[in-house]
Amino acid sequence: MKPNNEGMLFLVPTPIGNLGDITFRAIEILKSVDIILAEDTRNAKKLLKHFSIETTLYSHHAFNEHKTIENLILRMQSGTRIALISDAGTPGISDPGFLITRACRKAQIPVSCLPGATAIIPAIAASGLSCDSFHFEGFLPHKKGRQTRLKYLCELPNTFILYESPFRLLKCLKELIEFCGEIRTACVCREISKIYEEYKDGSLQDIQEYYLKHPDKVKGEIVIVVSGK
Repeated sequence: MKPNNEGMLFLVPTPIGNLGDITFRAIEILKSVDIILAEDTRNAKKLLKHFSIETTLYSHHAFNEHKTIENLILRMQSGTRIALISDAGTPGISDPGFLITRACRKAQIPVSCLPGATAIIPAIAASGLSCDSFHFEGFLPHKKGRQTRLKYLCELPNTFILYESPFRLLKCLKELIEFCGEIRTACVCREISKIYEEYKDGSLQDIQEYYLKHPDKVKGEIVIVVSGK
């Protein structure tokens, strides 16, 4: 760890479900930095209160990060130590974090990313699908370019991973069947690390039929793991 008087940025993963998944080091860093940047301060306050963390909190999200980065860089150059957290998981992985990290690198400000929670690894590890080589896609485009990406992904020889909203899960399964075929093996991982954690594996057609019969289960944070061609 760098000396306390040297400005730097910490990317701190937060639990994706069970609060017990946070690391001791993450709590230590969040308590010791000068300020914490959070994707949603309402969610962050609940986490910080649970672990008795009283560090000053500021909002940092996709809608304001372009405007605030210059000032944050100046503050770190003056010695301010900043921690960045997202709503859940590791900052920068389908969450704000890339822009400020890039700006720090350009300004030669030290950046440290703590290891910790992310939905990608638990999903592929528990899916039973090949994980020696995989492609992480994250969220697909909602409209423009969506079919192009699906066509590309379904031709990959290795396992690929998607993040998806429960509101678009059935649509996504239908599209995957269209491009990959109904017998392609997959696993829908839902509510990882939470009380109602669920892994539904089988052919894409089997999985689609399951969620059509059980619409009450189409909810929560969703990761879709699909086998390669």
